[in-house]
Amino acid sequence: MSEESVPQQGEGTGRPKGLLQQMEELMAALNADLSALDADLQSAERGAEETETG
Repeated sequence: MSEESVPQQGEGTGRPKGLLQQMEELMAALNADLSALDADLQSAERGAEETETG
């Protein structure tokens, strides 16, 4: 996991973020990563199917 994808505590606010807010941000980032991975896997699967049937 790259460091830039991890939000820094209290970034730009001058005070630490609450634990719930940090967890929500991390879950949103994880969800985006999983969605991108799913799209990559589906496109790879479609490519493999085309190769088998082609």
